[in-house]
Amino acid sequence: MMQRPEAVFLDRDGTVMEDAHYIKSPDQVQLIPGAAEAVKRINNERVPVIVITNQSGIGRGLFTVKDYEAVKNRFESLLAQHGAHIDASYYCPDHPRKTGPSTCRKPATKMFEDALRDFNLEPADVAYVGDRWRDVAASRKLGGRGIMISSPMTTDEDRRKAQEDGIEMATSLPVAVDMLFGLTEKDGSA
Repeated sequence: MMQRPEAVFLDRDGTVMEDAHYIKSPDQVQLIPGAAEAVKRINNERVPVIVITNQSGIGRGLFTVKDYEAVKNRFESLLAQHGAHIDASYYCPDHPRKTGPSTCRKPATKMFEDALRDFNLEPADVAYVGDRWRDVAASRKLGGRGIMISSPMTTDEDRRKAQEDGIEMATSLPVAVDMLFGLTEKDGSA
């Protein structure tokens, strides 16, 4: 198992911010308690935080790319208020029933592969954290460490698939960060 990830791929909705189901307004953005501090802890380790998110609401016609960008800007602004930042964001606008087969929609790996290339990362040296199996499934295909956290959106099917794939489980993003960096109260980092 890797000692320390070279980058952390985070899902956005349900992992760092509340999942508001096809969020299209910056006014709907609400960070999950403790998530900004967890992102800041990753930042403090000088490890890139890369958001990888499905945004099928674009493909479904529920909101526009401009709406997505406004939500993204508000999300990043709220993180900044806590001294945290995202190094890059990748999104997939596809929805198979509306846009046809997709190479980017998680659990497909295109967004992850693009980020690996853009940041010159070795697949075995990254971590994947999200609240659905599809957010962390790339860890089995590409390599690296997958940790699925629990959220109201995590299904029993997600838990079953994660267990079958040997993906680790955590109760929250802060706990996942503890697992990734081995931070404890003893060393003063928690």
